[in-house]
Amino acid sequence: MTRPLTTLLVANRGEIAVRVMRTAKAMGLTTVAVYSDADERALHVRSADRAVRIGPAPAAQSYLKIEAILEAAKATGADAIHPGYGFLSENAAFARAVEEAGLVFVGPPAAAIEAMGDKARAKAKMIEAGVPVVPGWQGEDQSPDNLKAEADRIGYPLLVKAAAGGGGRGMRTVRRAEDFQTELEAARREAKSAFGDETVLLERLIERGRHVEIQVFADAHGNTVHLGERDCSAQRRRQKVIEEAPSPAVDGKLRERMGADAVAAAKAVGYRGAGTVEFLLDADGSYYFLEMNTRLQVEHPVTELVTGTDLVEWQLRVAAGEALPATQEEIGLCGHAVEVRLYAEDPMAGFAPQSGPVLHFDPAPRTEGLRIDSGIESGDSVTPFYDPMVAKLVARGATRAEAIAKLKRGLEDHPLLGLVTNRSFLIDLLDSDEFARGEITTGDLDAWMEAGSGPFAAKDTPFEPFALGALLLAASREGALRSGSVDRFDLPLEAGGEARTLRITQTGPGRLQIDAGADKADIALVARQGAQVRYALDGVVKTAALACAADGLHLAIGARTFLVREPSPWGPDAGADPSTVTAPVSGAVVKVNARPGQAVKAGDVLAVMEAMKMEMRLTAQADGTVSAVHAIEGSQATSGSVLIELDLQSQD
Repeated sequence: MTRPLTTLLVANRGEIAVRVMRTAKAMGLTTVAVYSDADERALHVRSADRAVRIGPAPAAQSYLKIEAILEAAKATGADAIHPGYGFLSENAAFARAVEEAGLVFVGPPAAAIEAMGDKARAKAKMIEAGVPVVPGWQGEDQSPDNLKAEADRIGYPLLVKAAAGGGGRGMRTVRRAEDFQTELEAARREAKSAFGDETVLLERLIERGRHVEIQVFADAHGNTVHLGERDCSAQRRRQKVIEEAPSPAVDGKLRERMGADAVAAAKAVGYRGAGTVEFLLDADGSYYFLEMNTRLQVEHPVTELVTGTDLVEWQLRVAAGEALPATQEEIGLCGHAVEVRLYAEDPMAGFAPQSGPVLHFDPAPRTEGLRIDSGIESGDSVTPFYDPMVAKLVARGATRAEAIAKLKRGLEDHPLLGLVTNRSFLIDLLDSDEFARGEITTGDLDAWMEAGSGPFAAKDTPFEPFALGALLLAASREGALRSGSVDRFDLPLEAGGEARTLRITQTGPGRLQIDAGADKADIALVARQGAQVRYALDGVVKTAALACAADGLHLAIGARTFLVREPSPWGPDAGADPSTVTAPVSGAVVKVNARPGQAVKAGDVLAVMEAMKMEMRLTAQADGTVSAVHAIEGSQATSGSVLIELDLQSQD
């Protein structure tokens, strides 16, 4: 029986909430947002027809509170709830509670979520269904001794994986037997924090594999189809960075085989709605079931762009009791699509998450074939309470090369200013020979990061941001420079972590000659409108994005972003002092290993923090003795706060 929907509550936040609401409104539905105190003015709240506060900033007190979400649905007359991804999207108890409240859950049955949510049970079901799985171990005996014995039997390297996990959480690579206990404890700690369940399983690590997943869809009328594959092999620390459809490594025959196995996996658990069956594709063409995500995926737009579908519309129609909009024979692939995830994080600092105000970000695409799904825009803030992904940029082209070129142009045209992001890193990765050839595997980015090569290679700061920064300061009434009788002077500036002194000669209104020894330039201001500035550098007119803030000028020039400012009079950052261990970002202190009077060696892990779904190990930078411990397990620490103090060992 069909049940027409009228009002949809989206039990999520950020870009996925905005994206779901876009389709729901196009279908004539009234939309309802829920929000925490941290999100009161967020874009998903502004995008909804109605909005309800559900609690304080921490997700456990807001977006994970089933009762609060159901109360919000009741208060707004919602008859359906869409969970998005993350948070409660794969929580069987939530799906069941929604249905028991007489509402429609836009997702699979609770029983299917339970069957696939436990990775160990899911593997067992796939074995029964004849779907190939990665060799490993899953079982009830979770004692450290048994897990170590099973790990030794499987052999190293291997993966420790949270049985209730996903998104790279609760997953650790173990390369040596002596590291097993440490990585097991870390995986369990993350799993407990993220999913409330520290159960793990073990799998053989296939180092040169590709992550290829199949989008499946099923209705309540016995129809199940697949919509081709996505290649998500570009990963860092088991988290996806770039996704594309179709996969460069999959031909028609392989697609047919993997699609059939994915459909079999969905049917084995009585699936309904959108789901993704993830496989690991080995170099020899064999593939293994990894897991099934019982929700809409972050990377679903690439499938939409090559199949001409709206998967959220399909979800809503299936949830209302309708049959699938297309048969397997009617589904085809056309062109190529590539997606990147824009994160507020610093790839050159171990992908440390960032938080703070967004000075400039315009998510409106200006290129045909480019799509931007965003949870923020200029004037918003990125808080430390949630995942630091702020937007997705997706491009479609007739060929893979065309899609990549459009995506690179889109990243250059849509910089985010005010926070460090992974934008430049993404452009470098798209530019790499390995990605261009379609040869990226799941271990490549981590290997490059360890070696400091590829997109992780250090870059010198070019002269251009210094020159443009000097020009903008000279042209600003409130800048460091002012028009007047002095037309030649020295100006010290910092950009990209480098400091230089520039000899400036003002040759006219908005025009400078700059001499920095080996580097010289003539630069003139052409026009400035909003966040765009046009300037002529040695006769060549260029465009950059600009945002002014108390900490300096934020500039986006081509693929790179720079903070240009006058040198700080306060000297080196106190965080560089090896006698203190400071919080690198704002987040939760989940473990403290240090005690006053304890002798420590350089490299010892003294504390562990968690912020935006990432665990960070804080180590001693030198040998010494712990003199004071300010960190408290379970408490919140602000960025830059001193957690532990050391008396350093004399080097005499």
